[in-house]
Amino acid sequence: MAALMLAGAGIMTAAGTAQAAEVSYKTECLPPPISGLPPIQGTTKVAVSAPGTAKVGEEIEVIWKTIEGASKNPDILDLGENTVQPTGTIKVAGAQTGDLAMQGPRENPPIPKGGAMKLSDMKGKLKLTKPGEVTLTPGFYNINVNRPISTDTKCSPKETVQPGVTIKVTDGGGGSGGTTGGSTTGGTTTGTTGGTTGGSAGTASGGGTDGGTTSGSSGGTASGGTGGSGGDPDGTAYKGKEVNVPYACKTPIGDKKATSPVQINAVKKGGSYDLTVKFRKSVMDSPADIPKDSVKPSMDVKVGGADKGSVKVEGPTNAEPIKSGQPIEIPDLKGTYKPGATGKATLTPGVLTVNALGTTTTCTPEKDPGVSLALDTSAQQGGTSGGATGGDSGGAAASGGSAAGPASVSGGSSGGLAETGAGDHGALTALGLVAGTVILLGGAVFTFLPRRRARVR
Repeated sequence: MAALMLAGAGIMTAAGTAQAAEVSYKTECLPPPISGLPPIQGTTKVAVSAPGTAKVGEEIEVIWKTIEGASKNPDILDLGENTVQPTGTIKVAGAQTGDLAMQGPRENPPIPKGGAMKLSDMKGKLKLTKPGEVTLTPGFYNINVNRPISTDTKCSPKETVQPGVTIKVTDGGGGSGGTTGGSTTGGTTTGTTGGTTGGSAGTASGGGTDGGTTSGSSGGTASGGTGGSGGDPDGTAYKGKEVNVPYACKTPIGDKKATSPVQINAVKKGGSYDLTVKFRKSVMDSPADIPKDSVKPSMDVKVGGADKGSVKVEGPTNAEPIKSGQPIEIPDLKGTYKPGATGKATLTPGVLTVNALGTTTTCTPEKDPGVSLALDTSAQQGGTSGGATGGDSGGAAASGGSAAGPASVSGGSSGGLAETGAGDHGALTALGLVAGTVILLGGAVFTFLPRRRARVR
């Protein structure tokens, strides 16, 4: 405990001496549905570390150290080194209120079947906005295991939790800001949830808390666009960051590599968000005539951070024929994200699927492209958390991934498909590959026609 206090003091030189307090609370953990395991009742022990004193306007670091999880690793399989990543939520109360998103790195020793879960320390940053006493109380947390498949165990308090830390905030003349800041810790979490693996304590999902505002950018390898708060009015628009997605595409005419700039935007609608995914540029001309209403794209947007799962977004079929030599563009892909957890959720581009004339091209991210958009969400009944729509988003862990998509911030502009090949004019796109397949299929189907005519002559 002393070491933890000293470490916190080293970080918080501007805000005063760090303090750490241990809190225990009864917890119910929900293992991944695929495990078939019942809910687990246990006790979570957490040490929360933060400065004892600070001034308005300062941004302080908060540390969540899990001393004991509410359950052990089930007797199903051993968990490998660096396969477990925790996320959680600390409730901010007193002079200011809100929810502080916490996240730890994917760092752990090997954990045998039946062994105690070893979780990394979670961190988050809090912007202090009002003088007075501010309390920090641990609550929901989630444990993601990314091998052999991505799974989540979610735990929620089953009793009133006592505050772990009380900060005395004085009026230092600092500027105001959002009540809580987003987690600044390491990489994003893996994509879609699903099968079992290690179901010990975990949480971050579920249960609503008071919808205090949170602000700040998401953590992870590439921080996404700014998100809002659960209290933002309907119609609030959030613009995501454009990220380059390195796709590996499975096409009817072979495997191809593709890189495409993608942006996820959102508009708040009730407790949900209308999503719009934009592909920014066209990288090639169509190699053949493509009939209208014959090409339909879709994507599974990864939801990460406090929430887990995926959101399916779809685009319309091509409204007009695409002539040979014309640019091939992909329309905006749209869908609705209904949060299943309270906290900072991240949205990351996932698997792209293009259906055309009975053929399917599937493009999976080879690695985490980084978060495009982070949103401060409030859990909704029947929300995304703990489930996935559509296929696994593949690729490296993202927390962000977020195996999570957004709705129209700007009109119906469209961008190009994933660039494939070496460059510029010589490059193909995922949809262009489908068009090439159409040529091949057309040739195979209609080769008999000229011959028949030749016989007639």
